[in-house]
Amino acid sequence: MTTITTHRSAPVAPLAAESAQYLTFTLGGEAFSIGIDGIKEIIEYGHLTGVPMMPPCVRGVINLRGAVVPVVDLQARFGRPISEVTKRTCIVIVEMGTAADVLVIGMVVDSVNEVLELPASDIEPPPSFGSAIRSDFVCGMAKVRGKFVIVLDATNVLSIEEVSALVDIAA
Repeated sequence: MTTITTHRSAPVAPLAAESAQYLTFTLGGEAFSIGIDGIKEIIEYGHLTGVPMMPPCVRGVINLRGAVVPVVDLQARFGRPISEVTKRTCIVIVEMGTAADVLVIGMVVDSVNEVLELPASDIEPPPSFGSAIRSDFVCGMAKVRGKFVIVLDATNVLSIEEVSALVDIAA
């Protein structure tokens, strides 16, 4: 009897022709982007209701057509000072999860720039930052008009489990 051994190959890299759309925005003067797949809408920064005992990255909650939506300040989530609210400050509403368990969360950004179609060939793997920056927040670095735009992993950046753990620690 002959035994046949198969080896699983590494995941195939996306073809250069494949592309996806990304929303670009600024935080603290730096350019970031996130895939538009989970973006529900972009709203003007408005009245937030503060929630006691929350970590600094949780700005509060908003009423979005009758639903209570938590709002995370990305600057604070990245360990930076809380964002200053200006005329251009927006809340990007993101839906994450499965069809059975959808989480809607808002993220505060300094300003929204544009939606770009980026070929996979224009996105480099994330560099090794060392221990000071959470590398799991970064999917890659996109080359846009000769400059780098940091491509964020929304699932990790907006992880409700992690934010909940921060709340437990604060309590």
